[in-house]
Amino acid sequence: MDSTGVDILLVEDSPSDQLLAKRALAGDAVQCQLHIVPDGVEAMAFLRREGKYGSAPRPQLILLDLNMPRKSGREVLGEIKSSEELKRIPVVVLTTSQSPHDLDFAYGLHANCYVVKPIDFDDFRHTMRSIKEFWFKTVCLPAAGS
Repeated sequence: MDSTGVDILLVEDSPSDQLLAKRALAGDAVQCQLHIVPDGVEAMAFLRREGKYGSAPRPQLILLDLNMPRKSGREVLGEIKSSEELKRIPVVVLTTSQSPHDLDFAYGLHANCYVVKPIDFDDFRHTMRSIKEFWFKTVCLPAAGS
């Protein structure tokens, strides 16, 4: 994490939900550099630094919609959490699905949080602050001397 804050990857196909997520992240929740991709295929290319994403930063957090074209968030979550290189990146699922099956699936694959859209801004900011306090200050601290 540098002076621009946390690199966050938002994987969301809906332009209106992209704007809502940007708005929810604004303010003091987490200072961040937000990178947006519209679907799961682009998300995996970004995370693997393929093609036009060759110089993409490694995000410290992924905000992932479940229902997207081309490759669903369910598939992306499975690929992230089965990858040695990516599995430690926290994933917050942002979805309209209130299905117990989707909830169980997401947490079964070790999603860090499950947020139902439309986003409640106060709850979302609280979630982001909690992740910031725990994950970014305790887990993502650079090793001494590096």
